[in-house]
Parts: sequence; structure tokens; C-alpha cells
Amino acid sequence: MTAPPAHTDTPALEATEISKRFGPTQALRDVGVRLHAGRCLGLVGRNGAGKSTLVAVLSGLLSPDAGEIRFAGAPAPRTSDIRAWRERIATVFQHSMVIPALTVTENVFLGDPRTRAGVIDWRDMRRATTQIMEEWGFDIDPGARCEQLSVDQRQIVEIARALATGSRVLLLDEPTAALERSAIATLFERVRALTERGVAVLYISHHLEEVFEICDEITVLRDGGVVRHATTSELTKDDLVAAMVGEAPATVTAGDDGSAGATRSSRGPVRLSVQGLERASKQGSLHGVSFTVAEGELVGVTGLLSAGVATLGRVVAGMEPSDAGEVHVGERRVPSGNRRAAQRAGIGYVPADRAAEGFVGLLGVAENETMTIVDRLSSHLGLLRPRAREVAAAPMAERLSVVSAGMRQPVGELSGGNQQKVVAGRALIHDPSVIIAVTPTRGVDVAAKALVLDALGDEARRAGAALVIASDELDDVMTCDRVIVLVRGAVFAELTAPYDREQLIAATEGIGERQDGHHNLYG
Repeated sequence: MTAPPAHTDTPALEATEISKRFGPTQALRDVGVRLHAGRCLGLVGRNGAGKSTLVAVLSGLLSPDAGEIRFAGAPAPRTSDIRAWRERIATVFQHSMVIPALTVTENVFLGDPRTRAGVIDWRDMRRATTQIMEEWGFDIDPGARCEQLSVDQRQIVEIARALATGSRVLLLDEPTAALERSAIATLFERVRALTERGVAVLYISHHLEEVFEICDEITVLRDGGVVRHATTSELTKDDLVAAMVGEAPATVTAGDDGSAGATRSSRGPVRLSVQGLERASKQGSLHGVSFTVAEGELVGVTGLLSAGVATLGRVVAGMEPSDAGEVHVGERRVPSGNRRAAQRAGIGYVPADRAAEGFVGLLGVAENETMTIVDRLSSHLGLLRPRAREVAAAPMAERLSVVSAGMRQPVGELSGGNQQKVVAGRALIHDPSVIIAVTPTRGVDVAAKALVLDALGDEARRAGAALVIASDELDDVMTCDRVIVLVRGAVFAELTAPYDREQLIAATEGIGERQDGHHNLYG
């Protein structure tokens, strides 16, 4: 490991040789972190690197098995002393901890109200909140209810809560996950203002472009240990990815025409055309996404959790409307936000949440698999015999290797993997010309994952359908003909097979030049 740059001042926060184990898993191994007043330290690493565990330890939520934490040279308080931890370090988590029904002032002093003679002093708290907002340039009414605020304004409330405790150490955990680009630029301005006034900031992010933009130093975690620490100026993006994955990243290249995923496959005619999709969503927004998928082609769409991958799948499948843009199956335009119309147009859908959207647990395998072809199986009098369902469902269940006690066994009694196979069967059984599968292997074991992915690919190629696997799990897209990578809801890169895992990781982290030619994703 590279030694951290030397500083003459005492660190505002210093963690040395921190280790933490959960059963057989060694989450942290002798981790050291030093954070200095007036500087912003970036903490990066892939999922499972130990970032979340370290955040919990530095926030006083977890006690380390070994090691020491010091604030301004003094030992950290006991983890049971919540008030003392709040005075030393404040954490703004990825998911908002603001209570919408309360006012800004109530949230700022939540859990630590100011009192006079044993009675809550509302006037003093409102005055203090106003002072904090004015001092730091936050234009928010202390009396406003937080449910009326935007996402970035609620984040300001959380930062103000940290400042109200007097803490001079601020930990920002994925602070831009729910923010749009304009709000990200504003957040960066606020972080710079904080560091200029002597606040020490620890900034955790999956987006490496952010880290290079806002951080003075960077620490890289891999497999629970620190593998690199340097000033930002000493590192390149390739250096950072290499440290995160353990080897140098391959070069990410765009499509031949340089457009945002508009390259057509040589396999055959275009089955699916997505043009300029826009969608504002808390689960990840979309910004002008365009791509096509050809007959028999397997295309993966991937990115980080907030990149808009699941949103794209849901919009194309008709599960939620778009704000702008069009979806075409062949020459047929698919109405926005209309799942029934999308199915009639030939779009099959495998949802990410199988329990909520994929099946009815009390109904049998045959009933669930044939939900999309009821009209086809019904007699001219509108009657549908159970036997007809079973005969229609059996071949698909066999092809997908569904393990059950029979076609009438309730799907709720099956294992997660077999439930997912039934959901996939429901999407495939009506012979769609386009299949949209959103994180199709979530919550299933390794063997079932392979079966589900193989079945989707085999059925798509057999039927000449276009298959889109929209997933934040890289294993789901590794065998696709092409992979479209989203960053902040926009197409960042398009990779054509053969490609490797390191290429995908680099692209999802925003490393390289975006396909529209921009380097800075936040301007």
C-alpha cells in the first residue's frame, strides 16, 4: 500500500488497523484512514470491498473487533454514547433519514432538542436553524415541512443537522445517488464551502468522476483492506480502476458511429427501437436513451443502482410511462405506460420483483405460466379448462427445468429459483418478439441463475426475438452480444463482444469518454 501524504496537523479523524469480522466473512482487515480538517477524502471500492462496514464503524454504529479511532487526537467515545459520537462525526447516508412530515427545524434537532427548564425551546431551535442556513448559504425556510422539499433540499437538511451538533467531521455516503446533475453541481459547491471553513469531509461514491472532481485524496478498498492511498493529482482513472479490480482495465470503446447505442446488429432486422427516452424517477432517471436490438440479438443494459437500468426496463415494458421519447416494436409504436398494449405489441416482461409483479403465490404453475395466453386458450364461449392450461404450460416448464410437484402446485411453495423460472415462462409462453428481463436472477442460487439466463437466451434465439437484460448485476450481462452501459441515466458506452469484466467495471464507474463526447458528467 502507498503511504498517505504527510500532514503536519493532527487528523480530525484517524482510524488505525481497523478489523471487523461477520462470522466467516472478514469485512475489514487492518484498515487505516486519516482525515484532515479542510480536506475531502474520497473512499472508493467495488461492492463488497468493505465501504459500508467502515462507514458504520467510523459513525459509531459498529464496534471494530480490533483497531482504534481517534478524533483530533482523542480516543473515540464508546459506541453506546450516541450523543458524544454525534458531536464528533455526522453521517449523511445514501437513503434520506429526514422525516417528511416534520419541519426543517424539527429534523435538524431530531433526537437532540434544545430545552429550557425541561421544556423544548422551539424559538431557540428555529433561531439556530436560521443561523445555520444563513451562515452556510442554504436557502431553506426552517419552518417548511420536509415533504415539500426537493431531494437535494432534504440533503441540505441532513447536512444542517450535522452542523448543528458542532461536528467538524462530515461523512457523505453516496450523496448523489438520488440527485440530478444540476443538484450534484450544487452539492459540490457546498462541499467545497464546508472544506474551505475547516470541515473534514469523507466522501464515499461509486462514481469515480465525482471523486476526481471533489476530493483532495483518495483511499481505495479491496476485499476489506486498503490497497492504495494518494492525492488525487497523483492518480489517473486507470490507476484507480486497476486498484479496485486488481488489474489494469481494458479500453472502453464506443459504437462505430459514435452514437448513443444506435448501432444495428448484422444478425437481422431490428425488432426493438428505443428513441430518446426520458423519465424522472427516484429509482434512477433516464436522459435521452436510444438504442436498437435486432432479431435474435441479446443485449445487456447495465450500470450502478442509481443509473436508471431498472427504470429503462420498466418503461420499455410498459410498466411505467416515459416523459418523452418513443418505443417501437418493428414498425409499431408502443403506447407509453400501457403494459397491456406493450404485451399486445409483442413485449414479454420478466420483472425484478417476482413476488410483487411476477406471480400469484396461491395459484399453480400452469395458471401462472399461462396468464399471458388466456385469450388463446379460451373456447369460443369464453370458457377455460384447467386441463388446457396444464397442456399449454407443461412444455415451457420442461424447457425451463421447473421443479415442482405438478402443474397445479402453488408457485408460492416453490423455491426462489423455480419461482423465477415460472415468471420467465409466463413472459416467453406467448411467443414475444421482444423480451425485457429486469435483473432476472435476483434472489436465486448460482445454478438457477445459469438456467434462467440460458433459457432466456435460448428461447430468444429460437424464436428470433430481441432480448434485453437490464441488470445492475454484471454476471447477468456477461454473455450478451452487446452491453449498453448507463451512467446517470444516459448511455455512457456500448461494448460489443468479446469484452471482459474489467471493461464493464470501468464503464459503469464512468471511466473513459462518454459517447456524446463529454468527459464531465455533471456540467
